[in-house]
Amino acid sequence: MSPLRLNLPADTHRSMYIHTPLPSYWSNRSPLCTSPLNSWQKQRTQTHREGARVPKSPISAPIFSLLQHSSAQDLSLEMWYGRVALRRLQRIAVAPLSVGSSLTRAAQREMSSLPRVYITRQIPPEGLRILRESGQVQFDIWDSDDVPVPRKELLKKVKGVDGLVCVLTEKIDAELLDAAGPNLKVLSTMSVGFDHLSLEELKKRRIRVGYTPDVLTDAVAELTVALLLTTSRRLVEATHEAKTGGWGTWRTLWLCGYELANSTVGILGLGRIGVAIAERLKPFKVKKFIYTDVAPRPELARMIDAEYVSMDELARQSDFLAVCCALTPETKEICNKDLFSKMKNTSIFINTSRGGVVHQEDLYEALSSGQIAGAGLDVTVPEPLPTSHPLFTLKNCVILPHIASASYTTRNAMSALAANNLLLGLKGEPMIKELKL
Repeated sequence: MSPLRLNLPADTHRSMYIHTPLPSYWSNRSPLCTSPLNSWQKQRTQTHREGARVPKSPISAPIFSLLQHSSAQDLSLEMWYGRVALRRLQRIAVAPLSVGSSLTRAAQREMSSLPRVYITRQIPPEGLRILRESGQVQFDIWDSDDVPVPRKELLKKVKGVDGLVCVLTEKIDAELLDAAGPNLKVLSTMSVGFDHLSLEELKKRRIRVGYTPDVLTDAVAELTVALLLTTSRRLVEATHEAKTGGWGTWRTLWLCGYELANSTVGILGLGRIGVAIAERLKPFKVKKFIYTDVAPRPELARMIDAEYVSMDELARQSDFLAVCCALTPETKEICNKDLFSKMKNTSIFINTSRGGVVHQEDLYEALSSGQIAGAGLDVTVPEPLPTSHPLFTLKNCVILPHIASASYTTRNAMSALAANNLLLGLKGEPMIKELKL
C-alpha cells in the first residue's frame, strides 16, 4: 500500500482544523501505512548528522508547527471504527500543499469573516467532519467528552458567537443568552429532549433551535425492551447471587419474575419511540397494548393495534408500563403516588424518557412497600443520581446511567443531524429538524 498523504486545503487555519484527527495508523510501527511526516523526520535527523542540507518537509511549515505544538488530545479524535477511518483517509485527494505568507493572511481574513460557532462538548466524529468540510463556519470546542464545560468557561466562550451546538448537560437560559449577545442566531442541540433549553427566552430573542429526534428511535426502543426484561426477570439480582455465592440448591420460586406472554403493556405517551417499543414486544406474545396521551393518536395506534385509555385505566390494566412522554410543565412528576397506588402489585414500571416525569420519593415508597413489583430507570433527577440515593438500596429497582441512545450508529447520526441543522440555520434555510417556538 502506498503511503497516505493528508491533503489539507491551502487556506488551512488552526481554529478550523485543530480537531482534525490524526489516526493511530500514522505510525512507522503500523503495517497499514507510513507517515510522510515520520519519514521526513528520520531523513532530517540523518542529514543533520551528515551536515547536509535538510530536505523540505512534505507538510507546510504552519501545519508542521501545529502538529509539533498541539497536544495529543487536540490532534487525536477517537476513531470508533478503525477500518472505516482508514477508508475515509484513502478517499482524500492527493495534492501538493503550498501556503505562502500573503495567501495565509488572505485565508485568515476570509476565515475571520465566517460565522463563529462554539461546541460545548466533543461530539462524535461525523458531526465534526460535516462542520470542517463545509467551509462555512469557524468553530471552537470544549475538547472533552468526560466532563461538561464549566459554566464560567461556557459563558466566556459563547460571547459573540453566531451559532451554538450543545448537549443536554448545558443549561441554555437567559444568563447564557445574555452572555452570547445579539449575534447568536442558531442553537443546535444534540438531543431529542429540550428541557435543558429555555424556550421562552429563545423565542423572545428569535433564535432558531434545531434538535435530533427520529435518529435515536431504534436505539431507545431496544434499550427500553432490554431494561424491561432485565427488571421483570430480575437479571441484576440473579447476577449478584451467582457472583456472591447465593447460588445454592434449586428452589421452586427463587428469583421468579414476570413474563410478557399474555400480558398487557401500557405506554404513557404514544409517539415514534412508543410504537417502536411495542413492535419489538409483539413477538413476546403480548396480549394487549394500551396507551394514554393528551389526545387519541389513531394513526400511530393502528400500527400496533393499541387501545386509547384514560390515565387511571392505564395504571389499573398495565402489567408493564413504559413511560415515553416528553418532559413538559404538564408532565412534570406525572408518575406519582396517585398513579402507583392504582397499579397492580405485580406490575413493572419502566422510564426511558426524562427523570422529571417521575416523583422519585413516591416511586421509592411504591417499590419498598410492594405496591408495585419493580422499576427500571434510565433517567433520574438529578443526573448522575447520588450513590447514596434510597433507590439504589432496592433490589427491585434497576438504574442505568442514561444510555438509551448510546450506540455508535445513533450517536454519530445525532451529531451529523445537529451539525446539518446548524449549517442550514446559519444560512437562513429550513432545518432538517427544527423546534417550532
